[in-house]
Amino acid sequence: MVRDSPGALVDQGGEWLLDSVTLVELITDTIKRQVFEAETVTEYREPLVGFAAAGGPRFADLRRVAAPTHMMPEEMLPGARSVVAFFLPFAASVVEANAREKERVAREWATAYVETNALISRTTARLVELLAERRVRAAAEPPTHNFDPETLVSRWSHKSVAVTAGLGSFGLHHLVITDAGCAGRFGSLVIDAEVTPTVVEPRERCLYFHDGSCLECVMRCPVAALGEDDEIDKQACWRRLQQVAGELEDLGLADACGKCSCGPCALESAV
Repeated sequence: MVRDSPGALVDQGGEWLLDSVTLVELITDTIKRQVFEAETVTEYREPLVGFAAAGGPRFADLRRVAAPTHMMPEEMLPGARSVVAFFLPFAASVVEANAREKERVAREWATAYVETNALISRTTARLVELLAERRVRAAAEPPTHNFDPETLVSRWSHKSVAVTAGLGSFGLHHLVITDAGCAGRFGSLVIDAEVTPTVVEPRERCLYFHDGSCLECVMRCPVAALGEDDEIDKQACWRRLQQVAGELEDLGLADACGKCSCGPCALESAV
């Protein structure tokens, strides 16, 4: 193999192989630059990045565990070889602000939601450009609002993709708990280059699923959308989010609550 362009390798058959360490650096640097250029009010902790094989069995399984209509990487990008997922964890101050009251959503949290959605959109768009310079094609779905308005099911779940890429595991609150907690936002890309997949650790990060010792997210939910049966009332949650969006419309589309994100798994894996 010979190095042909920064961050990429090409073999004699013309297939592009990306070095995972180089790609992590590229994504992390791009995120930080976008934060700097956007001058966000929100502060973040260090991003997490993970990879998965686009044709692996874990993606095929998403149509069983996530939704039968979940897109496959090949549908988003013909010739897809790998999927990249990343997590932008909010600073502790954002979580602390939202944890102070049961009902009212902190402006800091709503602002973080709006700013981070915009940040992820800009980051993925920039990564598509940077990867194109390395002759790697990439595609991405919006960070949110890519769901059916009736069923509230996403055609591409960034959370489920993040789990597939080894970034964490789902908790009782139906959020993904990473090593940096669950308070933050996910983004993902599909690329037509091969990247070494992240090793998926089969470990439980939710205290309730681990030993039944925590129901913080259930108790914090202001509309009782969560329960010990591991079910979620999506419609009740959605009505709550729309209510908050109306109350904080000066911030943009702030359909966010985050109360279930403020427990012991907010900033780190609780197990």
